[in-house]
Amino acid sequence: MGSLFRGIFGKVSIQEKINFVRHLAIVTKSGLPLLESLKIIEEQTESKALRKIIRQLTVEVNNGHLLSDGLAKHRKTFGDFFISIVRIGELSGTLTTNLTYLAEELKKSKALQGKVHSAMVYPAVIFVAMIAVSFFLTFFIFPKLLPVISGLNVELPLPTKILIGFLDISKKYGVMIIVGAVAFIVGIKFLTSKMKRIKYFFDRSVFYIPVVATFVESVNIANFARILALLLKSGITIVDAIGITGDTFENSAYKLSFSGAQDFVRKGGQLSDFLTTRKDFFPKLLTGIIKIGESTGNLEDNLFYLSDYYTEELDNRLHNMTTFLEPLLLLIMGLLVGFLAMAIILPIYSISKGVR
Repeated sequence: MGSLFRGIFGKVSIQEKINFVRHLAIVTKSGLPLLESLKIIEEQTESKALRKIIRQLTVEVNNGHLLSDGLAKHRKTFGDFFISIVRIGELSGTLTTNLTYLAEELKKSKALQGKVHSAMVYPAVIFVAMIAVSFFLTFFIFPKLLPVISGLNVELPLPTKILIGFLDISKKYGVMIIVGAVAFIVGIKFLTSKMKRIKYFFDRSVFYIPVVATFVESVNIANFARILALLLKSGITIVDAIGITGDTFENSAYKLSFSGAQDFVRKGGQLSDFLTTRKDFFPKLLTGIIKIGESTGNLEDNLFYLSDYYTEELDNRLHNMTTFLEPLLLLIMGLLVGFLAMAIILPIYSISKGVR
């Protein structure tokens, strides 16, 4: 479904990027020139948006430019990390190898996103079912019984009074509330995309939400360690690798906290020393293992280890969260439906009791 919407709006999905890179790596590995490789992949590509980009890349390469130069004209689609890996591969003669590295990185990035989304599917289903049942009882069943209940000379129970009050508010202000909620969400989305300070405020605020903070930390650090390790493995200098990695942070609070790292290392400092000054974002385990890697010359391997470690930590936290949320949501659903059932049944029970 996501790929469909991206196709409609002319965007290239991460899976389409993975397929493009993998196909390009395989075709170039077979010995075909880059220009011929791009033409073959263009014919096999289903995405109209990606096919258009590949056609433009073919023109660039045919005019004597590097593939990375063509990709740089689509920076919003591919990003600095993608472009840098390809550029280093072209300049060092290891394009096929770097494309393979890049495909693996994109796959891991997609898998990480998939784990987070998958963990939220069951709670989301329970939540939607809870809202649907509540909506049906409140707006379809109860209004049919309301004239009968209101015409009785009995004291209505508290749940029924609350539900009647909720219905009155919904009739008077329901449309305004819905429009206001939609406008608020759209407004926040617009402001966070256009104003960096507002985006930073929201990105920073998640660190004060106990459960969410751990997920944000695990995702950002796992991506940070893996991307930096891959850039170093591809032959990019530590200074340039740090600059590129800093731009890949999706959380603006992390991006800002890491913004001075490149200059710090360029002046002779060590990355671990810089991260130590950002304890709110980078835990001691991360800085300690990076420091060991810098001292022993195994920084690349240590970063890959950290990436795997924090990815595993994320898996465990997601599992624990879903294990906790499932019974909690079921309990909330039971309480809500029970409340609505009481609001509907108690007046009827009062009537039958009065008849006896």
